[in-house]
Amino acid sequence: MRDEDEDAAAVASLTAARRSLGAGLEKSRALSAALSRAGPRLGEIRQRLPSLEAAVRPIRARREALTAVGGHIDRAVGPAAAVLKVFDAVHGLEPSLLSDPRHDLPGYLAVLARLEEALRFLSENCGLALQWLDDILDFLADHSLADPRFLADLKSTLSSLSAADSLDGGLLSAALDKLESEFRRLLADNSAPLPAPPAPSAAAAAAAAIAPSPIPVPAVQKLLAILGRMAANGRLDRCVAAYVDVRGSNIRAGLAGLGLGYLDEASDADDAQALGPLVERWGRHLEFAVKHLFEPEYKLCAEVFEPDAGAACFADIAADAGILAFLRFGRAVAETKKDPIKLLRCLEIFNSLNKLRLDFNRLFGGRACAEIQNQTRDLIKRVVEGACEIFWELLVQVELQSYTPPRPTAPSRSSWKREKFHDKLLSEAILKIVAALETNFDNWSKGYDDDDAVLSYLFMMNTHWHFFKHLKGTKLGELLGDPWLREHEQYKEYYAAMFLRESWGKLPSLLSREGLILFSGGRATARDLVKRRLKSFNESFDEMYQKQSNWVISDKDLREKTCHLVVQAIVPVYRSYMQNYGPLVEQDASASKYAKYTAQDLEKMLGSLFQHRPGKSRSFRVRHSNGKVNSMVSSPYRSSPPAVV
Repeated sequence: MRDEDEDAAAVASLTAARRSLGAGLEKSRALSAALSRAGPRLGEIRQRLPSLEAAVRPIRARREALTAVGGHIDRAVGPAAAVLKVFDAVHGLEPSLLSDPRHDLPGYLAVLARLEEALRFLSENCGLALQWLDDILDFLADHSLADPRFLADLKSTLSSLSAADSLDGGLLSAALDKLESEFRRLLADNSAPLPAPPAPSAAAAAAAAIAPSPIPVPAVQKLLAILGRMAANGRLDRCVAAYVDVRGSNIRAGLAGLGLGYLDEASDADDAQALGPLVERWGRHLEFAVKHLFEPEYKLCAEVFEPDAGAACFADIAADAGILAFLRFGRAVAETKKDPIKLLRCLEIFNSLNKLRLDFNRLFGGRACAEIQNQTRDLIKRVVEGACEIFWELLVQVELQSYTPPRPTAPSRSSWKREKFHDKLLSEAILKIVAALETNFDNWSKGYDDDDAVLSYLFMMNTHWHFFKHLKGTKLGELLGDPWLREHEQYKEYYAAMFLRESWGKLPSLLSREGLILFSGGRATARDLVKRRLKSFNESFDEMYQKQSNWVISDKDLREKTCHLVVQAIVPVYRSYMQNYGPLVEQDASASKYAKYTAQDLEKMLGSLFQHRPGKSRSFRVRHSNGKVNSMVSSPYRSSPPAVV
């Protein structure tokens, strides 16, 4: 029994040993398989060991050496970390600064100010931080505390950072470009050309109603805010160029409505007479341009820019917009051939410039407008010298138009340029010219044909009226004196009476009442007398009316006064005659032949005399002292006597 127990125990022990050996074998096989799988990975690790060794080599220095350099590293890394933090902040501003500033300009400018502040910090500290880091690298290299290749790579990186063109990657430049575009947009959206002035007849009444077209205050404030940032970043010249482009185009558009093509056409003209209407337009257009275009622009430039920049900006706008073209036109007039009419053109040019003298001095008086000043002075010089040259020869020219030999005169080559000017010299010359004109007019009045004697009275009435009306209250009128003016007024009345007496004044006598008072010859005899007298009146009236309908009195006041005199001489007499004797013929079968007009018809017809009608012209024949007859023909636009002034 005991033996059996021992055998069973031995078997169990063997079984357990076998089981243990089997498990060990399995583990051995599993380990072998694991080692087989790890082989490639170990090879990979083996290949990476050199680079890992290089990476950890800087920290393989002795503890004592690392402790000694630790303080230096901390002092260099602190500023570098601050710089990196600011770089991160700059990067965070990028979305806002790349957006459109028109939607929130104040917010955009605030973000831009933060960028500028960050860039100032970077410009002040980035270089210092890089220098400290470079010094640490030198220290590590000198003490062999890091791998040389590692230090070389760091050195190269620091050099690249030091050589970088900008600290913000071009963000500030992009933001300023957007501000410049917004500056131009604000100008364009708030600039509108000023309408052309009204017609000359309404210009004076509407002058006060013409208002400049300024940029609204809110827009100006935005422009100023943009300019502040642009100027602070060295881009003021870009804003000035944009301003000149936009506002200059605005003024050119305003001037285009005036139709200024004639300014360039005048350079080919040589006849001062033909330039008369253009000179008048030039004066009006120049005044409009100076007072209503350049004046507001001058004020706006002063409001938007600093004084020096504003003056330069305005000078560029004025020159670019066309002020020099106005001056070239005046010069072309001053260079026309010498002619008495040229004196009037030169005086008109000078008068227009003189009226704007204070405006020119204020607007174009700065150093920036030197070219405009030079051309203006040259124009005034040419106009004055041209006028003087003709003026000193004018007396000779006037006397040559007379029918008597010209009187001896002082040499006509005097001028303001060649000799010292005296008021008395000018006064004496003017008095001589006026006296010569009076002589000419008197001679011309005697040169009409005998059958045009009435026209000579009209001629002299017109002449004396123009002397009186247009010289009264002027400097020339003061020079000539009140007695001289009153004398011409009296002569005007005298010749008006002579004109009336020798023409229309003869008609009332044709409506005689003789033989009609008592109807001494009976009613039939009275009717015949009335018929004959009305027929004679109608024939004379028609002949005289037809003849004088071709005459023109240009001056409205004189025309109305003359027509009133004629009406008062004819109509009351005719009305009274028809009231008393018209019934004698009105019931006759041929009444329309004799009662041809009513008093109202005559008044209307006589009141319309001496008016200009398109296409009407009149030739006046004048007999010279030698007996020959020449024609003095007025233009198709003026059929009044040639003495009209």
